[in-house]
Amino acid sequence: MQPIPLTLAPFFQEYDIAKLNLQTDSHTIIERVLQYGNRPEIRWLFEVYSGEKIKTWVKRWGKEILPEPHRTFWPIVLEVNE
Repeated sequence: MQPIPLTLAPFFQEYDIAKLNLQTDSHTIIERVLQYGNRPEIRWLFEVYSGEKIKTWVKRWGKEILPEPHRTFWPIVLEVNE
C-alpha cells in the first residue's frame, strides 16, 4: 500500500502519520484529505480507496463532519444523491 503523503502530515498532528493504517484508519484519512488535500493528495486518495468507499463516507459522514464549502462540494462532485 502507498504511504500517506508527507505533505498531509500537518493535518494529522495528533497522530504518528507513519503508524496510521490505510485500512483501519480510513475514516480519518478520508476525512482529512477531503478537507485539506490539494489535487495531488486527492488524486492519491482516489488511488488508495475506491470511489465507492469515498462516496459512501461522504453519504454517511459528510454533513456531520465536513465544513462548508466541502460539505456542498463533495456530494456534487461524487454525485451523492440524498
